[in-house]
Amino acid sequence: MNRGMTDEEKVAVKIGDLLADQRLNLDRIGSYVARTEPSTNYRRLMVVAEAADEEWEERNGRHNGL
Repeated sequence: MNRGMTDEEKVAVKIGDLLADQRLNLDRIGSYVARTEPSTNYRRLMVVAEAADEEWEERNGRHNGL
């Protein structure tokens, strides 16, 4: 029985959609996040980025000695 996407999956899709916009300057976005968001949000964003990096490396064989 499929209940649809979890909240985490929905957020991941939204983040992916936003980052797919090639017109955006990701460096500027990072600067704005660092300046305007509470430090808790910045740290949470870093956790998401680190988890994504680990998942990507696992799926692409980086942790399997390749």
